[in-house]
Amino acid sequence: MTDTLAIGGYTGADAQALEQDFSAKIVSGLDALDELSPEAREQVRGVAYQGHAPFDGEQMDKLPNLKVIANFGVGYDAIDVAAASQRGITVTNTPNVLNDDVADLAVGMLIAQVRDFEAGAKAVRSGDWAAKGALPLARKMSGRKIGVLGMGRIGREIADRLAAFKTEIHYQSRSQKDTPGWTYHADPVDLARAVDDIVIAIVGGPETEGFVSAEVLAALGSDGVVVNIARGSVIDEEALIEALSDGTIRAAALDVFRGEPKVDPRLSKLDNMFPLPHIGSATVETRAAMGALQRQNLRAGLDGQTPPTPVN
Repeated sequence: MTDTLAIGGYTGADAQALEQDFSAKIVSGLDALDELSPEAREQVRGVAYQGHAPFDGEQMDKLPNLKVIANFGVGYDAIDVAAASQRGITVTNTPNVLNDDVADLAVGMLIAQVRDFEAGAKAVRSGDWAAKGALPLARKMSGRKIGVLGMGRIGREIADRLAAFKTEIHYQSRSQKDTPGWTYHADPVDLARAVDDIVIAIVGGPETEGFVSAEVLAALGSDGVVVNIARGSVIDEEALIEALSDGTIRAAALDVFRGEPKVDPRLSKLDNMFPLPHIGSATVETRAAMGALQRQNLRAGLDGQTPPTPVN
């Protein structure tokens, strides 16, 4: 048995690298831990993790000699970091390498929703453009007031891109940042009240559960668009469904959902919600960079060195 497990849907170059460089045993999910013998579990010192199922203390205790969990992705809310720290386990993630892709997608989704790309594409594909004529006018993208919720690495990349569209940038974060004159708000409701649209770029996890609340959506108003490329958990989804259904806000563009890949049908069927299947980092270049950084973290952890990007 090997000292490395790769848990998740590893395929192609990533699977090959894990097998060649670490002699990793690849399993589909955390349930597979129960299928390993006690002797095999005792040998495991490193886990490459790619998944959204909760990796909690109970799962960690099945691997008594575990030293490092190297997460594939910048979001690590599925991993109980506090439980890992209590057990002396280092947790890592793969930040920065996906910033550009996620920021590009966020801006693209906002433009697509403000300019109503989906309706336009449907009109062409269905023949309705010829049969029924032009669509109703959309809204102008340039010059809008945009609120970025979360001014971390990805939030900053999003704001930098949006500034090129002659937008007025506002932001909310735990502390004020060094920006080129952008307006800081300490409270998300105050942010929503001041802007036309909100792009969400905060971290997931218990601390941000339902952070975009019914109150935030009401403050944004009936012309507002919400874009979420963070985690589905950061929005009160019941409040969002109601806000989209009754016109409290105009529209939403979502790359992430609660309970994904299963999406609440009340949400997915709404014409004013533009959905994507969690593809923020889904490019060949970025996924390769994420895999490489994950393996660097895993190697450092197994060798007793400080990984490049630890989170605890």
